[in-house]
Amino acid sequence: MRINKYIPIPKFLLISAFNIFYGFTFSQDLNLIDNNEQEGKTYSIATFKTNRIVNGHSIETVAKNEFDFKISHRFGLLHNGFYDLFGLDQASMRMGGDFGITDNLNIGLGRSTVEKTYDGFVKYKFLKQSKGPKSSPLSGVIMSHIGINTSKWVQPERNNLFSNRLHFTHQLLLARKFSKNFSAQITPTLTHLNIVKNNVLPNDVFSIGMGARQKLFTRVSVNLEYYYVFPNQLEANSINSLSMGFDIETGGHVFQLFFTNSYAPFEKGFIIDTKGKWIDGDVRFGFNIARIFDF
Repeated sequence: MRINKYIPIPKFLLISAFNIFYGFTFSQDLNLIDNNEQEGKTYSIATFKTNRIVNGHSIETVAKNEFDFKISHRFGLLHNGFYDLFGLDQASMRMGGDFGITDNLNIGLGRSTVEKTYDGFVKYKFLKQSKGPKSSPLSGVIMSHIGINTSKWVQPERNNLFSNRLHFTHQLLLARKFSKNFSAQITPTLTHLNIVKNNVLPNDVFSIGMGARQKLFTRVSVNLEYYYVFPNQLEANSINSLSMGFDIETGGHVFQLFFTNSYAPFEKGFIIDTKGKWIDGDVRFGFNIARIFDF
């Protein structure tokens, strides 16, 4: 077991910010958000149906003074059959919500049954896809997430530090709405663990998320999400997270029904701790339910 005793400054975000600034300097296509829309300039909306693609964040944010309350479930393995009612006898759950401080700045809190994890995040949209003067081909978001594992220590006799309970995820989300029916997103990601199981595993895990949305009907779309973790960073039995499902909008609710090989509904869990293989039938049914409250 290797312990990283410091809580990291999110260097990934600093590097990302530099790259964004560099690109802005040499390209007039990328421009920071201006709250006052310029004459003749239009912004793309509804790149995704909600602020999650499946497990991971999308570039969508909650509007100012709105609260997006979410209940997320991932059930047991489908191949357990009728005895476990195809996984419905087993479930993980996260309950939480996202609040819009402004239209572009969100905070969120939640609690998951997996490792009894409490989590929080800050999410800021710094770029909007637009047409017109100083147009932008992309929408951009930065997101920083912290999770706290509050389950009992496996070895309580050790000198266990509170900082060992913490894990962090920092993401740069870039998305484009290619047409009224199709959108795609790419998400470079750094996950930091303050403690790992052995000296071989790194404290910093780099991955890249990919997601897409295809609209099928007025209120129904199909989503695909995949997180690729770069080699030699995970335990031998860990697998990349792959999910696919449907978004169904019904007035004030958005239902997301999906299949995934991941059990945990928070970043560190589905990026690093996924064990199931689709090819072996290790697939779970899950859903996210979102309800918007306007304050």
